[in-house]
Amino acid sequence: MALYAIGDTHLSLGSDKPMDVFGGGWTGYVDKLRQGFEEVGPEDTVVLCGDLSWGMSLEEARADFAFLNGLPGNKLLVKGNHDYWWTTASKMRQFFQENGFSTLEILHNNCHIYGEVALCGTRGWFYEEDRGEHSAKIFNRELIRLEASLKAGGEREKICFLHYPPLYQGYRCQEIIGLMERYGVTRCCYGHLHGGSHRLAVSGERGGVEYHLIAADYLGFRPKKLLP
Repeated sequence: MALYAIGDTHLSLGSDKPMDVFGGGWTGYVDKLRQGFEEVGPEDTVVLCGDLSWGMSLEEARADFAFLNGLPGNKLLVKGNHDYWWTTASKMRQFFQENGFSTLEILHNNCHIYGEVALCGTRGWFYEEDRGEHSAKIFNRELIRLEASLKAGGEREKICFLHYPPLYQGYRCQEIIGLMERYGVTRCCYGHLHGGSHRLAVSGERGGVEYHLIAADYLGFRPKKLLP
């Protein structure tokens, strides 16, 4: 049993927005993902940190979910800013059940226990880029969701999974970072940064939290192993 993480798969098997058009590392990315998951075993857990499908609805994303479901391991899905298919947890769980997507679960307003470790997370938010009233409301909801997830972890060791980076060169979201440090998060995995933005990523230990960028194109489309 092992724990992995990867984000930003940007699948488009049921819609017309393939990432291959960007060339470079994205060329043939679906096959690269399939190959990258070959080291994952059926009893392993993979946290998928958002921007998973370009589908605009659950139905439009069905082919992408089928692809993810067919990959090895149990997957925990975190919401990304481009996951327009995302709806209520009950509707997503019902959709997964009706379609036999038995390896997909939601990490949202909850936590999942992996051995002695609590897997916590939420989307996060680039609050400092837009401090308007609407953005502030969304950001506050994200803080509430993150704290609820962290609280659910109890006294266990905690790994936090976000879509948006809580810090990178020139940016720091103190509210999210403060919550992680207060609840004793040991590691934080995040995505969202692509291409030239990879150079802005913060990796390594900051304030007692070890940060990892796990965007798919950064990882070469191979999930990052976090725990054996």
